[in-house]
Amino acid sequence: MPSPLQAKLAADSFVITAEVCPPKGSDCAQFLNVSRALSDQVDAINITDNQGANMRISSLAASALLIRDGIEPIFQLTCRDRNRLALQSDLLGAAALGVTNILALTGDYISFGDHPQGKPVFDLDSVQLLRTIDGLNNGKDMNGHQLSGSTTFFCGAAAAPDAEPFELSLIKLEKKVAAGARFFQTQAIFDLKKLERFKKATRHLQVKTIAGILLLKSAGMARYINKHIPGLTIPDIIIDQLAGAPDPAMKGLEIACRLAVEAAPLCDGIHIMAMGREELIPNIVETLKR
Repeated sequence: MPSPLQAKLAADSFVITAEVCPPKGSDCAQFLNVSRALSDQVDAINITDNQGANMRISSLAASALLIRDGIEPIFQLTCRDRNRLALQSDLLGAAALGVTNILALTGDYISFGDHPQGKPVFDLDSVQLLRTIDGLNNGKDMNGHQLSGSTTFFCGAAAAPDAEPFELSLIKLEKKVAAGARFFQTQAIFDLKKLERFKKATRHLQVKTIAGILLLKSAGMARYINKHIPGLTIPDIIIDQLAGAPDPAMKGLEIACRLAVEAAPLCDGIHIMAMGREELIPNIVETLKR
C-alpha cells in the first residue's frame, strides 16, 4: 500500500512538506509539539539526519515517534555516518516501524559540523543507497541474499536546480532516478528561471519535484549560505532587501511567501525549511492556499 504522500503525488495533488530537526538530546517534547502543530498544515515532515554534520537524536527514532503520533515522516538517511551494514539495518528497522518515505542523501562532510574530529564513512553515495533501497524493496540485500520480508519504501533524492554546470548535475539526477528515486526535494529556490530550466530538463524523468523554500533571517545568513553551501546562490537583490529592511526576519518571511507562490506552477509541491522558525510555516502555507 502506498504512503499517503506517495498516493497524493501519484494523483497529481500539490503537496506541502516541511523540515523539522530532531533535538540534540533525548527530550523530544518540543520536537513533538512542533510536529503536531504542523501536522494539519503539511502533508509530511522531513526528519533531518545529523543535519550539517551536527549530532542530534537519530532521525529513525524521531521518525518512529511521528509514526506513533499518526504524523507522516520523510526519513532522511545519509551515507556519511554508516557503512552498508548499518544503512541496511536502519532501513529494515524503519520498515518494521512503519516508516515508508525515505530521502536518500550522501550527507554533508563531517568537518562542517560539531564533531570535526570524527571519521566519515561514505561507504556508499546517494545513488548506491537508492540502489540498495530498491533491492530491499525487491526482497534482497546488497549481496543478493533473500530477506524474510521485503520493504515498500517510497524513495526521494535531493536536487540542486542552481548547481553549475547544470549539465553535470543532470547526469547525477538521471542516475538517481535509474536507481529508484521517485521524487526530488530541491535545495532552496531563489531564481525562478533556474527552477523552470530544471523542470524542462527533468521532464523526461517523470519524477515529481518538490521545490525548496528557505526562510531567511538576515542578510548575514544569506551571505553565509553563498560562501559555504555548494550549489546554492542567493541573488544580491534579495540580500539587499534583507539588509535594508527594518525587520529582516519579517522581510525573509515575505520573500519566502512570494517565492513559494511563484514556484508553485513550476513544481509538484513545496518543501519549507524554516531553520528553527517553524511557527511561521503556517503563514507560507496560507499564502499558497489563497
